[in-house]
Amino acid sequence: METTAAAVEADLIASLPADFRWGVATSAYQIEGAVDEDGRTPSIWDTYCRTPGMVHNGDNGDVACDHYHRMPEDVALIKELGVDTYRFSVAWPRVQPRGTGPVNEKGLAFYDRLVDQLLGQGIDPWVTLYHWDLPQELEDAGGWPVRDTAYRFADYAMMVFDKLQDRVRIWTTLNEPWCTAMLGYSEGRQAPGRQEFPAAIAAVHHLLLGHGLATQRMREAATSPIELGITLNMGSSYPATDSAADREAARRADGLGGRIYLDPLRYGRYPKDVVADLLQQGVEIPVLDGDLEIISAPIDVLGVNYYSSHRYSGVDENGSSRGADGQPVTRQVLSGLPVTDMGWEIVPSGFTDLLVRLGRDYPGLPMVITENGSAFADQPDADGYVQDDDRTAYFQSHIGAVAAAREAGADVRGYFAWSLMDNFEWSYGYAKRFGIVRVDYETQQRTLKASALWYRDTIRRVRGGA
Repeated sequence: METTAAAVEADLIASLPADFRWGVATSAYQIEGAVDEDGRTPSIWDTYCRTPGMVHNGDNGDVACDHYHRMPEDVALIKELGVDTYRFSVAWPRVQPRGTGPVNEKGLAFYDRLVDQLLGQGIDPWVTLYHWDLPQELEDAGGWPVRDTAYRFADYAMMVFDKLQDRVRIWTTLNEPWCTAMLGYSEGRQAPGRQEFPAAIAAVHHLLLGHGLATQRMREAATSPIELGITLNMGSSYPATDSAADREAARRADGLGGRIYLDPLRYGRYPKDVVADLLQQGVEIPVLDGDLEIISAPIDVLGVNYYSSHRYSGVDENGSSRGADGQPVTRQVLSGLPVTDMGWEIVPSGFTDLLVRLGRDYPGLPMVITENGSAFADQPDADGYVQDDDRTAYFQSHIGAVAAAREAGADVRGYFAWSLMDNFEWSYGYAKRFGIVRVDYETQQRTLKASALWYRDTIRRVRGGA
């Protein structure tokens, strides 16, 4: 059966068009290091890493992969993989220290060089303007739950856009606002580590507002054709059983996990059921007149980050449908499927379901998979090479799932592997490895893993090469 499944996946991947976009992705804080060089000031992640107990082993991104100093070498690696696109993020506190005031030319110059290096190798730069590294001084002023942060973000976005728009065509405003809002301000499992659900919902709105403001301003300032978008992390939400309670739990999870972002972006409204659920908890989305018109400014591409899908129960382990806070239970339950080193179930069918559903419910939004990948407990040999067959199998099944979604009508135009290289994995520190390139953190040696070679060869075959 496994051989048959692999053969089906291979056939599906072979059906992808020759002009399908292929890439790899990273983010600034996870790879750059150089946290106090050339005028960069602390971000919320620099602070969070120094809060005892928040990050595994007390790790931090001070050095990470030292990409700030090794960028040309890393671009050469990207070239070797045969991809046409590199998605990277810009560090806000590097470009605009403290989140206010003038541009820091030394910090911006790094990205100027990076773009030129990529273009010189025939690789398209895909810029993400925000991948979680809010300047600490803006968090001290209230962070994303405060409306002013949206305007500060739009100002910063224009600093980068004005510098690079002559060479960069594709721009993503935000990466995974769900993580910023929910993990950062509600669950406290990521920076800035707050546990304030009403503040998290305010952050959702102000993140979207910042996206809309930046999108409008970039569109107006563009002097050549550009593509603007946002990246959301999503999965399919299934009820654990066919019970009414489980169906409601899946609906709630889907609402706060995806529709609370998608509906205002595409249709200029928040989902009625989500608004009603929030009001039952005494929480209102802080919408002002004109906000939803700004948020729904037209975009050209929807970035989709996918790692897993989940099943939900509407009762707790004791069979109660209400939690200690009196609110309905929405509990994630495992299905017994294989898991990655993150403990995330491997559900490629959920990927297909998600993409088909997005194409149906939000038509007219071309999609690109801006992140997809897996962490496994890599075992390098004496030369640093990793025969990561588990990761290769993950890629094959998930790229096959993308191809299946395309056959079912989903308008998916590209796929980016996460990640280019092993890196600082947020609260997990350096304990989890997602890279297709191994990084020896002591020597900074880079070594292509078996999955990188498979990815390179797959791209070559789809394009009709040898």
